[in-house]
Amino acid sequence: MRTATEAVAGELPAPRAGVASLDNATGHKNMQQLIQLRWFAVVGQVATILVVHYGFGIRLPLDNMLQVLTCLALFNMVSLLRSRTHRRVTNGELFLALLVDVATLTAQLYLSGGATNPFVFLYLLQVILGAVLLKAWSTWTIVVITSLCFAGLALFSRPLALPLDHNRGLWSPYIQGMLVCFALNAALLVIFITRISRNLRARDARLADLRQRASEEEHIVRMGLLASGAAHELGTPLATLAVILGDWRRLPHFSSDPELLTEVAEMELQIQRCKSIVSGILLSAGEARGESSEETTVSTFLDDLVEEWRTTRPVEEFDYDNRFGQDLPMVSDSALKQMICNVLDNALEASPHWLRLEAAHDADNLTITVTDAGPGFLPAILKEFGKPYQSSKGRPGGGLGLFLVANVARTLGGRVAARNRPEGGAIVTVTLPLAAVVLEEEEADDEAVSPAEPIANAKP
Repeated sequence: MRTATEAVAGELPAPRAGVASLDNATGHKNMQQLIQLRWFAVVGQVATILVVHYGFGIRLPLDNMLQVLTCLALFNMVSLLRSRTHRRVTNGELFLALLVDVATLTAQLYLSGGATNPFVFLYLLQVILGAVLLKAWSTWTIVVITSLCFAGLALFSRPLALPLDHNRGLWSPYIQGMLVCFALNAALLVIFITRISRNLRARDARLADLRQRASEEEHIVRMGLLASGAAHELGTPLATLAVILGDWRRLPHFSSDPELLTEVAEMELQIQRCKSIVSGILLSAGEARGESSEETTVSTFLDDLVEEWRTTRPVEEFDYDNRFGQDLPMVSDSALKQMICNVLDNALEASPHWLRLEAAHDADNLTITVTDAGPGFLPAILKEFGKPYQSSKGRPGGGLGLFLVANVARTLGGRVAARNRPEGGAIVTVTLPLAAVVLEEEEADDEAVSPAEPIANAKP
């Protein structure tokens, strides 16, 4: 169970696919509510018919009325079977289901007194359900049809042999029937409208999350375009600086001074690192700068990543524990590498003295856990974890690192969880499905992976 001190990002489906599946799931739940309501109607009508026929001594055409109920039960069984095999329920299907309910109610009322039957007000239940479940045109169609049915019953059906006896008050059989009809209407509306409203509220909340996701992904696209353009612009001056430093290294003034030569070597190293960063940005954007992805294994990928990160960051103590176990083939992926480095960089800013990274093979997932000894996450940051610009660093653009981490993990079908340690510090856990990371055995054997296509084509 998730606690208030733990946050998880990356669990929602893709927005475009998510909206369609969300509507389908809501329609399916609403159809299930109608099926349950129909079973209540079948049982209730059987009980009412038997009580009226045998209890009150009012003669009813039992055979015909039970045949109508049998047809309604068969239709409900077909609806139940279809709901188990087809998850997609459209407005037209819900409209048809309510029309069947209206038709069976009309048939039962026609056989039992028509408009003089106190249960004629059950039409209102169908109208209200239509107003909640259907589109506007469908709802108004239900209103027109139920009104015409009511008028038809008043014109063509035989009145129920039931004395009104209004002067008897509650002891009048007609008043008792109206009371039962009112209580039944009220109870069913409270029960089922509450459930349907809960389904609709859940859909709206999920839809709001998906819209937020779409907005965030649009933000990522804009940042990606900006980063790609900046990377292209930086490529030329970095190449020029590399050439100039190479010329400086051969000048007598520099070659004869070891201190200057060391500084030139350090400058060349940093320029090479900048070029690697630019190449990584362009590779993540789907553009190559001459460097290509290469086949490797999960453990080798993690070991090389940690070694490169350790040598290029000013961390004092860094514990690395690779417990992945049996190695699996994969393609070295720039997006995945940047995601892990972003987690480490954020932890380093909070805890420059000590960090720990642990990699494990958990069921069908690759689990990467980064632990630091910093101040931990603020409750407000945990609450909005995975959203952009949620940072306690107090600088413009802060919070984008973990935002990109969450979106890359989500693209790969994984998730990112964050929580605070009781003794101080924070733990960030990245869980990725191995199916999105490793190569299939036949692909690894045939070397069928194209170098220009990183795993899962993930873009932060």
